[in-house]
Amino acid sequence: MVRIFIDQGHNPRNPNSGAEGNGLQEADLTYKIGVRVRDLLNSTPDFNCITSRNSPGEILGESNASSLSARTRAANEWGADMFVSLHCNASVNASATGSEGYVYSLSSPAYAFSQSILNGLYNITGTVSRGVFARPTLYVLRKTAMPATLIEMGFITNPGEAAKMNDDPASYAQGIYNGIVAYYV
Repeated sequence: MVRIFIDQGHNPRNPNSGAEGNGLQEADLTYKIGVRVRDLLNSTPDFNCITSRNSPGEILGESNASSLSARTRAANEWGADMFVSLHCNASVNASATGSEGYVYSLSSPAYAFSQSILNGLYNITGTVSRGVFARPTLYVLRKTAMPATLIEMGFITNPGEAAKMNDDPASYAQGIYNGIVAYYV
């Protein structure tokens, strides 16, 4: 049984509230998409999945550091095989578009896993991959005991991508799910 931990990045309010754009909050989008990914994985034989936040209003931690620590500690204690932190990118350039993956190291199994998720997103949503990059300083990538990836699903500051993530979270979840399953096939 493959154990996947889905971290719905950020909290609905501080601490660690995340990006805002086009009248939307990052934590709301990551929550909606994350629970759908969890449900898809849990309906598939050979996968078991839990999420970091179990309700839309759940606040993890009392500071940025304790919020991030709660997420990685839960994944480590559960014994996840892979950790996926879902996020929405932001830019001062409202036309910035695309998805990105971040991993601790390009030589980690998380690199191919992240690429597979980005491919899955593209195949379902059409969101173009901007690539997978090493970011060893990101807390959730360096404090997990298992391979981990942080996925920026799209730009919350891009009106089209923000609307698509908000109005069709099922497509983003399906793309992420497809990428996860494809990695293990």
